[in-house]
Amino acid sequence: MKQFNVPSIYRSELISAIKNKRRLQDKLKKDFSPTLLDFGAVQIFLARHFGFCYGVENAIEIAFNIIEAHPDKQIYLLSEMIHNPQVNADLAQRGVKFLQDTYGRQLIPFDQISSEDIVLIPAFGTTLEVEELLHKKGIQTEKYNTTCPFVEKVWNRSEQIARKGYSIVVHGKPRHEETRATFSHASAKTPTVIVNDMQEASLLAAFIRGERPSEEFYALFKGKYSEGFDVDKDLARLGVVNQTTQLASETQAISDFLKKTIKEHYGLDETNLSAHFADTRDTLCYATNDNQSAVSGMLDIKADFAIVVGGYNSSNTSHLVELCTDKLPTYFINHASRILSATQIETCDWKTKKISQVSGYMGTKSPVKILITSGASCPDSIVQEVIYRLLDLLNCKDKIQQVTAGFKEEPMVE
Repeated sequence: MKQFNVPSIYRSELISAIKNKRRLQDKLKKDFSPTLLDFGAVQIFLARHFGFCYGVENAIEIAFNIIEAHPDKQIYLLSEMIHNPQVNADLAQRGVKFLQDTYGRQLIPFDQISSEDIVLIPAFGTTLEVEELLHKKGIQTEKYNTTCPFVEKVWNRSEQIARKGYSIVVHGKPRHEETRATFSHASAKTPTVIVNDMQEASLLAAFIRGERPSEEFYALFKGKYSEGFDVDKDLARLGVVNQTTQLASETQAISDFLKKTIKEHYGLDETNLSAHFADTRDTLCYATNDNQSAVSGMLDIKADFAIVVGGYNSSNTSHLVELCTDKLPTYFINHASRILSATQIETCDWKTKKISQVSGYMGTKSPVKILITSGASCPDSIVQEVIYRLLDLLNCKDKIQQVTAGFKEEPMVE
C-alpha cells in the first residue's frame, strides 16, 4: 500500500515501532490481539489496528503539499478536512479558512471566494450541488480534491447498481458530510433513501410490505429521500450501500434484514433474489473493518477500563466507543489533557456528545490494566501523549525507553 508523507508532528516513535513490529509478525493481518505495553504499575493493551487510515493520510498529504506549493493563494476547506480537532487547528494556523461547518452550515459565504482561490474538498467528499456551484465560480475542484478513495468506491458501486434499475438505501447518519455526499451522488442516478439505524430499516420494511399508508413515508423520512421518490414503486428493487465508517455489524444486519423482507414479500429464493435485491457486497472501508475487529480482539482482555481517543464528531471513533462501552467502563477523550489527574477524567458521551467528569476512574488495582485505541482520523502523536500522561500520573515514565527498545529489535518495514 502507498506510503504517505505525513508531517512528523503526527507521528510517534513508540507507536511507529509497535506498528512496524506487528506488521512484520502478522503480514496477512489475521491476528487481532492487542499489543501489551508493560510499564509495571500500569499495563496498556494497545489495539492491533488504530489511527490514521489510507484516506486520512492521503487527504493530509494533499492538503499540506498544496499549502506549501501556494503560499500566495488563499486556501479554503469546504468543511473539516477530517474529524480531528488537532489536524483542523493545524490547517487553520497555516491560513486555511473553513467555508462550512461539519453539518454543512455556511461559515463564509461562497460569494466571498473567487476563481483565484483554492478550495479543498475534504476526505468525506462533497455533494454534486456544491461541486457545480464551485465550478460555476471557476474553481477547479478536481485539482484539490482529497476525497477518500473508499468513499468514491461507494459512489461507483451506487452508480453500477443504479444502471441496473435498483433504488438505493444508504445506511448512514443523515447529517454526516459523507452521507450527504453519497446521497447526492446516488440520488442523481436513481431513487435514494437514507436509513440511520435498524429502527429506520424496520420502518422502511413496513412500507415494502405495504403495511403502512404510503403518505406516512414522506413524513417519517422527511429530508432523507430523493426528489420524486415514489414509495409505491421505488422500494421494489433495492441495493444497500453505506457511509464507510458505520458499525460493520449494524450495516450487515440492516442489509440482511431488508434482503429477508424483500425475499419474503415477493416469494423469492436465492435463484431469483437478484431481480429485487442487488448484491452490493460490503462497502465499509478496510480501516473501519480492521479497527472494529481489533477492538473486538482487544476486548478479550480482562481490563479495568478502556480509553478511546479521537474527535468527538468522528463517526468511526464513536462506534469504537460503542463497542467498548458494551463490555467495560470506557472513556472517550480527544486529547491527553482530558485526563485531569489519577482520580479524574473528562469524557464524552458518544451518543449525546455531552462532556462530563468521572471520579475514581483508575480504581485501586495494581497493576491497572487499560485498553487503548483511537479512531481513523486520530494522529499517533495524540495517542502517545495519552500514554505518556497515564505513565506520568502512575510514576512509570522511566520505563518508556526500555519498552520502546523492545519493539525495535527487528528492522522497520518500509
